[in-house]
Order: sequence, then C-alpha cells, then structure tokens
Amino acid sequence: MRGVRGVRVGALLVGLALTAAACGGGDDNGGGSSDTSGGGSTEAKKVGVVYDIGGRGDQSFNDSAAAGLEAAKKELGDKVQVKELEPNADGSNRKELMDSLADDGYGLIIGVGFLFSEDIAKSAKESPDTTFAVVDGFDDLCTKPDSNLICLGFKEQEGSFLVGAAAALKTKTNTVGFVGGQEVELIKKFEAGYKAGVDYINKTEGKNVKVLTDYAGTTLQAFSDPAKGKELALKQIGQGADVLYHAAGGTGAGVISQAAAKHKYAIGVDSDQSLTASPAEQKWILTSMLKRVDVAVQKTIDKFVAGQLTAGSVQSFGVKEGGVDYAQNQYNKELLGDMTTKLDEIKQKIASGEIKVPDKPAS
Repeated sequence: MRGVRGVRVGALLVGLALTAAACGGGDDNGGGSSDTSGGGSTEAKKVGVVYDIGGRGDQSFNDSAAAGLEAAKKELGDKVQVKELEPNADGSNRKELMDSLADDGYGLIIGVGFLFSEDIAKSAKESPDTTFAVVDGFDDLCTKPDSNLICLGFKEQEGSFLVGAAAALKTKTNTVGFVGGQEVELIKKFEAGYKAGVDYINKTEGKNVKVLTDYAGTTLQAFSDPAKGKELALKQIGQGADVLYHAAGGTGAGVISQAAAKHKYAIGVDSDQSLTASPAEQKWILTSMLKRVDVAVQKTIDKFVAGQLTAGSVQSFGVKEGGVDYAQNQYNKELLGDMTTKLDEIKQKIASGEIKVPDKPAS
C-alpha cells in the first residue's frame, strides 16, 4: 500500500534530466487513456505507460515510447496487459496518473521524459511493491540497489560521435559548431562525443575540421532561450561554421532557425527534429542525434515480463544496445547522400568496441 502522498514541489532535477529537448505541444483536455492486452489472460503482467504533455502524435519522445510499447505488445501477446495515460495540458497530474496505475495493480509503470523525475521518485517511495521506470530522467533513488526505481538513460556521447562524423564529412568550410544549453558535466558528454567524431574523420579522411564551442549559460534557463540560440548560431556562422549541432533543448530551436535562415546546416538532438521543423528548416537539418526511446521501452517491458528486470539501477542504452543513432528520413536523404555508408561503418566499430568514445571533452 502507498503511504500518504507528499506535497509536490516545483524544482526540477538536474542530472540526466538536463539532456532533454523540449518537444511536443500541449493538449487542452484533462488527459486520456487506453487499456489493451494481447488476449486478456488473467496472468498477464500489467504495464502502465504515462506519456508526457502532447501524448501520442507528438512525433518525438511520446511517439517513440508508444512504438516501443506496441512492439512489446506484438511480441508478448497475452503475456502483457498495458494501459496508456496522458497528462493534462500543463502536466500537473503526472504523479496522480502514476499513483492511479499503482493503485490498480500495475506492476511496471513507465514515465516518459525527464519531467517525471521528481514525481516518479515520490510515487516509487509510496508504492514500494511496484516497479517504476523513468525514460531519460534521473533520481538518486535509481542508484540504491534495493529501490524500485529504474532510470533509463542513453549514451549521448556515442550518438554525438556519429553526428560529429556527419558534420565533418559535410562541411565545406572545415569549421563546424557545437551549442550546448547549460554548461554542466552531462552536456559535456554531447560535446565530447561530437568533437571525437570530428577528430575521427580528420584522422581517417585526411581533413582538418575544427569545432567551435559555445554554451547558452550556467542555469536551467539555458535550455529555454531560443533568442540566445540564435545569437550563438549567428556568432559561430560568422566565424565560418557551416554545420551546427545543438544539445540545448528549447534554446536549440533558435540554433536551427538561424542556421536555416543563413542556409547553413543544423543537427538536432534527442528526437528527429526534421519531423517537427518548418518546411523552410527541414531542408537545412542534416540529421539529428536520436535517443531510441522505443528500444528502451520495449526492452524494459520484455525484461519485466520475463522476470529479469533489475530494479534500483541506471541503465544506459548506447549504439550496441540500439539506444542511440543518427536520423534518416525523407527530408535528409539527399543531404546525407553516400555518407551513410561511412556512418554505418562507424556504428559497427562503436558497437564492437573498436572505437571507444570519450564522455569528457579532451583538455
């Protein structure tokens, strides 16, 4: 049984949470739900998924999570019963939805996105017999071996290595840029991987590409300042950069818009940002560093149903696990051209361990 619910506080967690991009729009209703199972077996394991604002149809984290859920349902059939919930327009009832699933006997509850971090930790403490998992979020509870909370993270440096290689292959000026949001250790992982990918192409292709680096600030506001993103993009373009990669959340929207306005290439982050960009921007988005939320969700459900899920853990999904990748779609097919052969070769080398990707920038 759950204990008395704590009072909700407004501060967001710093940590893995800082890597999330602000994608998807709100919904004016009070939330929605659906409940399905493969065959209605009374012994089916019950899995609940709470999407973030926007729910299905956001062409970002929520849709990716839904794809993982559908894949798990298809594979597991009547071994699993699932229920999907969507929060209200401002997301203020995230915890309430998770608590309702716990009360209804759902054994695994997944919260999609870093904004769940604080609430899911509270729900986990109040429902110790339920296993919780947060996608791309973090709480110290995940590090306690006897806890019931799992943090599903990603090896951002490996995905950033791939798009760094893409930037180095694409540039005509031999100058590319990196724009980070808040200057913290976690975003440094993106920077480290990106620079290492550029360096790899320099060494293997005989190029001499340099990387310009700027951060939007030192507080959480650095992730929600598109004007600052435009400013930094314009600065780097003025210094010769013709490909810009951002790991800056909402600030990155300014990077993409400015790059497109100046007919320079941008690289998105977390989700395939070509899918939510304007037509004018789509033609200038070279690719995006993808976090494969679908893979993380499906594998977590599979392990839960098989009784192999390790609670009280931080699980990281990299290239080998299928957790990070570079985006390919109808908009960037011609932009990428035949460089995909090289990028896929690099993926194999990362997966095999031949390429070791650093998680800290070289000093």
